[in-house]
Amino acid sequence: MPQHPEPPISFQVLFSSPLIGLNDYHCRVGRSGPAEEEFTDLNKIVLMRSGVFCKCFGRRHITADVNQAVFFSKDSTYRVSHPGDCGDRGTVFSPAPEVLTEIVQTLNPNVEEAGGKPFPFITGPCENHLFQRHRQLIQRLEKGGSADPLQIEVQALQLVADVVEAAFAHHSLPTKTRKKDTESDHADRVEAVKTFLAGRFDQRITLEEIARAAFSSPFHLARIFQRKTGIPIHRYQNRLRLRFSLERLAEGVTDLTALALELGFSSHSHFCDAFRQEFGRPPSAVRQELHLPALREMSKILEV
Repeated sequence: MPQHPEPPISFQVLFSSPLIGLNDYHCRVGRSGPAEEEFTDLNKIVLMRSGVFCKCFGRRHITADVNQAVFFSKDSTYRVSHPGDCGDRGTVFSPAPEVLTEIVQTLNPNVEEAGGKPFPFITGPCENHLFQRHRQLIQRLEKGGSADPLQIEVQALQLVADVVEAAFAHHSLPTKTRKKDTESDHADRVEAVKTFLAGRFDQRITLEEIARAAFSSPFHLARIFQRKTGIPIHRYQNRLRLRFSLERLAEGVTDLTALALELGFSSHSHFCDAFRQEFGRPPSAVRQELHLPALREMSKILEV
């Protein structure tokens, strides 16, 4: 049977929710001049994984590579060329319009007056910590079963916010932080989240659902929760699950897969990875001890 050649450009949906979409793209086009004009119908951010391309507009062009983020404003047109034979691959981040507006408003309160174009730049720096977080996020998504929607939403939105902030700083654009809510209001919203999670820690819930319960926007809530508690929402939820798992192990539970699903983890491996991250060893090792005082002592490691 003859083998069909790979398409010059392929796309794969990595994650999709009402708050943000992530798509992997892989362009296999070699060295070439500007191609046909392209059009973008959404505001997008591309973080590169490998390779290089040039974004051409008029007589100007910018070079996109792994050292920077590339911004595509809605309704903009451009052409793409490739200066090398390596092609390029990256991740397209597409935040929901209202979420992106809120992110940019923390830096530019007048973004809504910009005609729907939140990006006053085309590129921005992708420092090492941003590049590493991008890679870790993609690796988690590519593992499939261990991708917790709440964790992905929180991490993806924070990555977008930090990339946008780095671009504003790099281009020395004037910024103005929007008026802060009162500390008591923030505290009330955080306590509302804790109450919501306490009754649903064993469920797979989204950031949007949590935000509705706290009468807040998802991005704003994620930021104030981490600032007030020191950890992101998804990790707080995992710690509730893991503390409870110690009690179940002490009771003699032997089926770790069933326990993982009971606690809301997507799989046995998801549960074991989270358990090891918090306690430094797998649940199977703890289960073998079956020593209640030792388990209760371990639970003190998690200070919720």
